Amino acid sequence: MRVEVDVLVVGLGPAGGAAALAAAQAGLRVAAVECRKEIGVPVQCAEFIPLPLARYAVPEGVLQQRILGMTSHLPSGWAEKSDAPGLMIDRAAFDQALAQQAGQNGARLYLNSRLTSLDSAGSSAIVLTPQGEIYFDYRLLIAADGPHSFVARSLGLPQQEMVYALQYSVPLLEFAENTEIWLSPDYPGGYAWLFPKGGVANLGLGVDKRFAADPKAVLDALHCKLVVEGRVGADILHRTGGAIPVSGLRQNLVEGNILFVGDAAGLTHPITGAGIASAVVSGELAGQAAAAWLMGCEDNALMNYDNIIRDQFSASLKRAVVRRAELGKYWGTPVASEDKVQRRGWVAFQEYYEEP
Repeated sequence: MRVEVDVLVVGLGPAGGAAALAAAQAGLRVAAVECRKEIGVPVQCAEFIPLPLARYAVPEGVLQQRILGMTSHLPSGWAEKSDAPGLMIDRAAFDQALAQQAGQNGARLYLNSRLTSLDSAGSSAIVLTPQGEIYFDYRLLIAADGPHSFVARSLGLPQQEMVYALQYSVPLLEFAENTEIWLSPDYPGGYAWLFPKGGVANLGLGVDKRFAADPKAVLDALHCKLVVEGRVGADILHRTGGAIPVSGLRQNLVEGNILFVGDAAGLTHPITGAGIASAVVSGELAGQAAAAWLMGCEDNALMNYDNIIRDQFSASLKRAVVRRAELGKYWGTPVASEDKVQRRGWVAFQEYYEEP
């Protein structure tokens, strides 16, 4: 079967959902393909969003808990509290609500469907669906297919640098309104976290596998410590994990009539791993740029998309890449145990923002 569309969105995470919604609202013919059978499942996310995204937490089942601040633990045992208000969400419900709104505005959603071939010169793609192959002829494609982007690989673009994340969902035995972060040489290339979500918590870590031999053993040790302290239960309710891109922005967010958004664009923060907000913002802007370009309203709409994203995110991401490189010199050495080194590499401390 052959289908002609104005916009083909690959991936229905927050970036793809926002892109499909914005393009559909503009009246474009939109098809969005998602390789998972159920959008957002399994969840591979700590599930925290900043307050500016609160309007996306309105749909039933999305909002789980409000967060007031963050406690950052240093190697010496010092704990620093800072304001970091936000919301804990059900990430699957969040992604599903965006996709549902896109569908309600006319986007055609193809679940359990995988992009298997891309002819960028001919603006065509083959998608394998449960009903068979569909040949899509598109006018513009939005790549929202995550850190291992098939679209990027098809174009011969460089692979992003990754860290590995592992997360448990555990019972939370005491009410908490702060997220918690542990900075330690035990978590090289990343950090550990405890994010409260009502009666449960997301307990996880991100590490660079070049420096960490057994991330699971390290997470199990932190879990055991918190169980002994009476803060969380011993049961592991759910396990998840995945790759987090840490290279910063791609060199080009626009390749011909293909736009990159979210993780596929390298918009995940290389220090914190945060990416939901930038995914939604980039998706919305990409959908709007697609409409402006395809409807002939703005000839430079695609490059303006690239420029706007860089204006909004480039400085923060570049600083994070530099801080990662600085920290990378110390992993596996005694210096990594010094508070001053960890303070320099974490967003909650003033030292992070100071130039050498």
